[in-house]
Amino acid sequence: MPPHAVIFDIGNVLFHWAPRFLYERLIDDDRALDAFVRDVVTHDWHFQHDAGRDFADTSAELVALHPKHADLIAAWGPRFNESIGGPVAGMHEIVEALDAAGVPLFAITNFSHEFWPPFRSEWPQLFDRFRDVVVSGEERLVKPDPAIYRLALARFGLEPGEAVFVDDNPANIDAANTLGIHAHLFRDAPTFRAFLADHALIAA
Repeated sequence: MPPHAVIFDIGNVLFHWAPRFLYERLIDDDRALDAFVRDVVTHDWHFQHDAGRDFADTSAELVALHPKHADLIAAWGPRFNESIGGPVAGMHEIVEALDAAGVPLFAITNFSHEFWPPFRSEWPQLFDRFRDVVVSGEERLVKPDPAIYRLALARFGLEPGEAVFVDDNPANIDAANTLGIHAHLFRDAPTFRAFLADHALIAA
């Protein structure tokens, strides 16, 4: 069946995201910065927040492992929005065009239940266009677990074939495709716009 709705990922699809964006403001030495983001605030550590763990717990555990970095680790929670580097070129314009055309917009994001509300509140002009957003940390389910896609589709009132899904992670795309969603591995806005045009959701 032809898709009539679009489901977005958020990090590195709608907004650039990297721990380095925050910590380059706090660590002057490039080698020390590289080591800190590689060995301390790792993606595996942060993934716990996406899965629903509280920052108070994960930070206490990390400080116990790296006590000399306690102050830097403590900054992660209250300054998380500084790890977001700004909009991905052309993508907010695609959201606006889809919304103007009446295409239902949704999102599934791996995001902390604590960090999501303050981030979302900074971008009402974008996220008010979305009918619903499923946040992994609130559901304690993370992509690419098929359960989060099934939950989202049920909540959005969509059958898999009625939706296009865009994400920058190949594993998340594979999971969506397996369920029958029309999934697109994100590279850039022009390529995604062409994919949407192929599905008659936006003008080429």
